[in-house]
Amino acid sequence: MKKLGLVGGMGPESTIPYYHDIVYGVQQRLGKDYFPNLTVESVNVFDVLRLCGERKYDELTDYLLRAIRNLAQSGADFAALSANTPHIVFDRLEALSPIPLMSIIESTCREAEKRNLKKIGLMGTIFTMTEDFFKRPFLRRGMAIVVPTDAEMAYVHQKISSDLEHGIVKEETLDRFQSILTRMQAEEQIEAIVLGCTELPLLLNDQVTPVPCLDTMKIHIQDIIDAILR
Repeated sequence: MKKLGLVGGMGPESTIPYYHDIVYGVQQRLGKDYFPNLTVESVNVFDVLRLCGERKYDELTDYLLRAIRNLAQSGADFAALSANTPHIVFDRLEALSPIPLMSIIESTCREAEKRNLKKIGLMGTIFTMTEDFFKRPFLRRGMAIVVPTDAEMAYVHQKISSDLEHGIVKEETLDRFQSILTRMQAEEQIEAIVLGCTELPLLLNDQVTPVPCLDTMKIHIQDIIDAILR
């Protein structure tokens, strides 16, 4: 059985379900009393967002690579980042990492292929929505990615950084997010929405959205469990 190294803290609200769902997911798959050995290296999400905002990608790579190297030294066989935004430097990290990395974007893209989706909405931090790093794998597979308007993206990003990263969920935020998704479905004909921030499931799920959700965290966790048991 392989040992996972998880880069957490991006933010705590997503790191907690990553840990919980991985250990209990492995136990459920095995059908016996067993929890896997794993190590969590917690970093500061606000440093990650600041470095992204300043486009200091070399510094961001160095920052995350230190965390990955610590995980490798703990005996981890592979590592994963518990957030979408830091995947902006995933290719750089993958080239320098001493252990294999598992991409949340590739996991989500494979799931979208399984569902035979062709046109997908994307919500996340402003970096995830405006930069190309998240969109490229989908475009290579012939899927179109649609993002909200500039004003909508600014609102989504602000609510992620000011509220959801702190575990704050407000009814008025849900109302506005639902109206954005309803507009995207009507005007852009999106078939599903990618929850491209691991805090978004605090607010959004299939029961409250007008289109199905691709929950990147849940999808990533299932692939991580597969890798642990492989």
